[in-house]
Amino acid sequence: MGCKFSKRARNVPGFEDFTVLASETPFNVNEVEALYELYKTLSRSVSDDGLLQKIFNLFDLKQNGHIEFGEFVKSLGIFHPRTPQADKISYAFRLYDLRHTGYIERLELKEMVLALLNESDLTLSDDVIETIVDKTFREADTKGDGKIDLEEWKEYAERHPSLLKNMTLPYLMDITVAFPSFVMNTRAEDSE
Repeated sequence: MGCKFSKRARNVPGFEDFTVLASETPFNVNEVEALYELYKTLSRSVSDDGLLQKIFNLFDLKQNGHIEFGEFVKSLGIFHPRTPQADKISYAFRLYDLRHTGYIERLELKEMVLALLNESDLTLSDDVIETIVDKTFREADTKGDGKIDLEEWKEYAERHPSLLKNMTLPYLMDITVAFPSFVMNTRAEDSE
């Protein structure tokens, strides 16, 4: 499954109304319209890479190989500053649960640590990576069963809030200010 965004037009099935999306996410109608312009731009430029592919798989809620606009807005809403921390914790758990087993296993944790290091252009020795994974697993796997379930993950994330620092994108508070060029010709009347 390649990493690609659906380029469907507004009037075909799969496209969700801006007002409906605004009611289901932390975004207002004008912000949803700005996100549509961003979505169209991104759909032309997304390419495969490790961490991006994992995030793509989470955004592709229908698991059809395409990220439709509604999926894009709903998934991006997870990163909004007004989204509850509990939702961010659950989403991060799904990101780390690469095999969709309902648990984070040691190998999955290591794969995510390596992907995050790669995205950050950081290079650590294998010993340091193993130490990070071992320490994290010892702290998070409180049941000692060799896997981290959602309950353990929530407890771990609450004790280590920096784990979720990348789960909040402050510029989403007002997407129309962050990306003003996307709303030059807005048709939406916001009723906030």
